[in-house]
Amino acid sequence: MPHPIVPADPGVTRQVLAESPDMMTVAFRFETGAEGRLHDHRHVQATYVEAGRFTFHMDGKDYDLGPGDSLIIPGNVTHGCTCHEAGTLIDTFTPRRDDFL
Repeated sequence: MPHPIVPADPGVTRQVLAESPDMMTVAFRFETGAEGRLHDHRHVQATYVEAGRFTFHMDGKDYDLGPGDSLIIPGNVTHGCTCHEAGTLIDTFTPRRDDFL
């Protein structure tokens, strides 16, 4: 069952779609120009671009992604993104991001 939509970064909202102790799926909705700040966490993250255009910054490299593209972000790797066209990312984390609950 989806959780409430909450602010994440400026111009970004987050909604937990499903979760268990071992895995979590989250929708991040971005306005054009919004940024997911550079950060890192222990969780492995799979990112799927449902809509929009993004540049992902990961471990000092940039990756341009659009609808249907995906990316795996290993745990403890610094990453973030810039949104060039408003859209939605569907992220799956393992294990669950307890800080999102």
